[in-house]
Amino acid sequence: MTFSKDAFFQSQKTTPLIEALSTLKNQPDAAFYTPGHKRGQGIAHSLTSLVGTAVFQADLPELPELGNLFAPDGAIQQAQILAAEAFGADQTWFLVNGSTCGIIAAIVATCGSGDKIIVPRNIHQSVITGLIVSGAVPIFLNPEYDPIWDLAYSFTPEALEGALKQHSDVRAVLLVYPTYHGVCGNIQAIADVTHRYNIPLLVDEAHGGHFAFHEALPPSALSLGADLSVQSTHKVLGAMTQASMLHLKGDRIEPQRISQALQLVQSTSPNYLLLASLDGARQQMAIQGQTLLNETIKLAEIARNELSQIEGLGVFKLEKTCPGFQYLDVTRLTVNVTSLGITGLEADEILHNKLGVTAELPMLSHLAFIISIGNTQNDIKQLIKAFKSLRDFSSPPRLMSVVESPLMSVVESNPLTPSSLKLSPRDAFFAPKELVGIEQSLGRISGELICPYPPGIPILMPGEIITSEAIQYLIKIQKLGGMITGCSDQSLQTFKVIK
Repeated sequence: MTFSKDAFFQSQKTTPLIEALSTLKNQPDAAFYTPGHKRGQGIAHSLTSLVGTAVFQADLPELPELGNLFAPDGAIQQAQILAAEAFGADQTWFLVNGSTCGIIAAIVATCGSGDKIIVPRNIHQSVITGLIVSGAVPIFLNPEYDPIWDLAYSFTPEALEGALKQHSDVRAVLLVYPTYHGVCGNIQAIADVTHRYNIPLLVDEAHGGHFAFHEALPPSALSLGADLSVQSTHKVLGAMTQASMLHLKGDRIEPQRISQALQLVQSTSPNYLLLASLDGARQQMAIQGQTLLNETIKLAEIARNELSQIEGLGVFKLEKTCPGFQYLDVTRLTVNVTSLGITGLEADEILHNKLGVTAELPMLSHLAFIISIGNTQNDIKQLIKAFKSLRDFSSPPRLMSVVESPLMSVVESNPLTPSSLKLSPRDAFFAPKELVGIEQSLGRISGELICPYPPGIPILMPGEIITSEAIQYLIKIQKLGGMITGCSDQSLQTFKVIK
């Protein structure tokens, strides 16, 4: 459906879910339905002292006026239609279990047991869960890797073409766009290659929910040919944590398949406050998005320019000459601190505990910061001030050049280089396992999904051969203060392998 600009803004002003909840929360009735707290009357005092009582008055179940998430009608249906119009989709589904459930549903809707799906190795762990649930077999593509910044980019159209020629029975392609650090590949060319083989392109666009609302940002995945995208509306826009959206465009994926798959992974008791927050976030961006993002981009530019002038810091920027790097989200700030002789993990601890600044993602050599519509000029000032003070918290004997830094031994090779996949993730997940020592685990098939988190990119996954490179990388991250999840032995002295 095509709207004039005025008609679009007029329709987007409405918030069906918020309006319905606003009416219902004050409706006087004797409530003999869930939730048990009955509009806040039964909430513990310790919780009301934290968040107040008003929020619980709107914590309502699927009353007739609100509609049902799995058979959308009423307010939910209207809100999802408005979201599809705002984000450029043919159909949109609201998600209350985060983008994780959207990614799983996308895979289940397009791939069955034994079907092949092309995925980059720098996938989020939710993709592995989708492979386990669906039984699909991954064909891994190496993302382009930058050893200087220790960052994985996107895979290239040429790499995809080669994989599709080798595997003629692939059922879908999945792409990460953007990466955690705002890097976007050549998605239009990737979509063109994918569609020549008449298969759908699924996009993990968790960090790109704002792309559709400002021309200075990378184009949205749907606008450049993606068939399906999953966005974490809560990550960069104004929705509540856990609230996300799945968008569909075109006819390569049957909408009913998406709906059926989502019933497997979404709660049958969705929180309507989360759904209403998606309604509000959509309205806010459709009406004010350009203005809000103007200010956000301005703040990001100030931060980037100021931090670039601080001795010892490196600020990540767009390098179009690099394969797998077509666009950069300028609201995502990545700062390298290795010239200060400290790791990104150590810098994060200092910034958080002593300087009042908290990063989104600390890694071995750098830290990533999300600058969004919720940040203020004071936030940026505090960020700049903190980085100017960071050197003062590093003991002088530790200051060294990047060349001398022990971190270089960590980032010389790509830790995400895929090892041999001997079993499908599903078969490995259900196979009998045993615990063996670290030396005995080499060459065995991993029975665990092990990854530093965030960003939740697995270093070892069920079905992969365990390599010395993977184990060394995990040990180095742990020694440098990182957190490893998914391992049965937190000391990394034993690993669970397939019997």
